[in-house]
Amino acid sequence: MNVTRFAPSPNGPLHLGHAFSAIVAHDLAKESDGRFLLRIEDIDGARSRPELAETFRADLAWLGLDWEEVPAQSSRIDEYEVAAATLQAMGLLYPCRCTRAEIAAAATEFGPDGPVYPGTCKAEPPGAGEAVAWRLDVDAALSRTGPLSWVDEPAGEQQARPEQFGDVVLVRKEADTPASYHLAATLDDAADGVTLVTRGADLFAASHIHRLLQELLGLPVPRWHHHALLLDENGKKLAKRRGSPALAELRTAGENGQALAERLRRGEMPAGITLSQLLHYSP
Repeated sequence: MNVTRFAPSPNGPLHLGHAFSAIVAHDLAKESDGRFLLRIEDIDGARSRPELAETFRADLAWLGLDWEEVPAQSSRIDEYEVAAATLQAMGLLYPCRCTRAEIAAAATEFGPDGPVYPGTCKAEPPGAGEAVAWRLDVDAALSRTGPLSWVDEPAGEQQARPEQFGDVVLVRKEADTPASYHLAATLDDAADGVTLVTRGADLFAASHIHRLLQELLGLPVPRWHHHALLLDENGKKLAKRRGSPALAELRTAGENGQALAERLRRGEMPAGITLSQLLHYSP
């Protein structure tokens, strides 16, 4: 029995890429007589717009999907703080004052998320009173866990390679964005009993970090299913910031959501949209 989830952030409307992701997760759960969960990832600081959560529910119902809703991330801040404190007590977190611009200027390597942090604050710890993020010492973490692997259903067994990211941020500087995606999503999936983490192929590499966190924190290890992506006419992933058509607009214009969902299931993409068959982005 698969337990899957769709976990949108309320910082912009859902678009067709979200619809495809939700449909894949929904169907993988239902075909195994499992559970499909909705989780609102609402800790994106000032960008979060709580009123969008109700729009998301209307969009999913319009597509003909049914779900169980689990607690939103904003209700789980204490859990993130406890996990971070656990890692800190293990000697695996260190403070970092560096800005993105400073990292980009100093980096000599590039990973899945861009410039790899060069370890500046390991050598020069921030001074008292400076605003800091907390980074995971990945080399120290791997020396504790040893080799790890994880399974993606389309791509097969993977050897975990979190070192390709460098020392990732787990706790952000900003008080209104208390945990990184890596920490929050990993803890949430464990708390919700997710057995099949279903998400787009652009997040394939993130699973290397999540597998490491699961081992460090003694969390259950799910399987993964990274699905193909919907791309626009320029070959770019559909995104809110690029003005991809909102599901709410299609819904209020009178389009049949269940018919649209069936077309997406068959791989019949709307005009100007293609389906990328790329399974993952790991180098």
